[in-house]
Amino acid sequence: MCRSSPLPPWTDMHLKRYRRESVREALQAVKAELGSDALVLSTRMVAASGVRGWFGKREVEITAAADPLTVSEKRQASPWARPAARAQGDAVSEIAARLEAGGMDPMLARELASAHPVKRRRGAGVRALHDTLSAQLTPLVAEDGPPPALEAFVGPPGAGKTTTIAKIAAQERARHGRRLALVAADGFRVGAVEQLRLYADIIGSRFTVARTADELDAALGGSRGPLLIDTAGRSPSDNAARDTFRVLAGRPDVRTHLVLSAGTSPSDARRVFDRFEDARPARVVLTRLDEVESIGPLVGVLRERQIPLSYFGTGQDVPEHLQRVTPALLAARVLGEDAREGAVA
Repeated sequence: MCRSSPLPPWTDMHLKRYRRESVREALQAVKAELGSDALVLSTRMVAASGVRGWFGKREVEITAAADPLTVSEKRQASPWARPAARAQGDAVSEIAARLEAGGMDPMLARELASAHPVKRRRGAGVRALHDTLSAQLTPLVAEDGPPPALEAFVGPPGAGKTTTIAKIAAQERARHGRRLALVAADGFRVGAVEQLRLYADIIGSRFTVARTADELDAALGGSRGPLLIDTAGRSPSDNAARDTFRVLAGRPDVRTHLVLSAGTSPSDARRVFDRFEDARPARVVLTRLDEVESIGPLVGVLRERQIPLSYFGTGQDVPEHLQRVTPALLAARVLGEDAREGAVA
């Protein structure tokens, strides 16, 4: 197996970069040319070469090193060759490299790779790694219990709150025959209000506009059934937004989801969590998964904040592009697979 570690004190190194569509293919290329004792120095995602890169395609780039004597097809055993007992550690490095290629923090990648059962590390098959990640990431998945009477959705502008609400309501109507009432608690985004009104008309749901905190309080107090609440994508420091969050936080029957684009960087995601802390989110919705290759970069932030995931938004189509998050689905998204419920491509 190729390994990932600091450079050994070799006087002459053979360094080379390999670009492939997946980590597995890149590591196979390293092993084929440089041998099983090659060192993986770095793993990253880069723009694909040629025309593919113009259209946003990306590929894995691995930089590896080996002693020149080991590059030959008929190389002799090197005096610094690792004993067989260290092979498992090299397998951990390979698994960690796969996770790092998806943007995961290196320390977290190493932690998750180390959790992979020893007997299943050699070869690190996709299915085996998927199963391990499913188990390790289960705490990041919200329990699929009965929904509360009121569910609110908060988040920055453009995160996809309105579309997420429409998808949930449409799925409930299509699959269970339930009509969820919709509330637009937004006195600023005229377009978003009208968009949600249109969805409500199509689904046959009751629709209410609450442009002030008092109107929202009245709408929630007079609710006759399950209700989904859309909020303005304004800064929580805004007086109107703060009043809205005060109304929501003051009701024990409201569960709040923070809606976040999957393409948000870890540093920006932390700022979003801090900004919307007063809204007391109990769930996270990740949207625009169709625009990213992996959600690995956000796993560390989600673990830090300990707020579980409820939904994945995978595109703009209503109601199709919405998935309830499960451990299996989360693992597939972290691995950058073509995620389908219970399956790994």
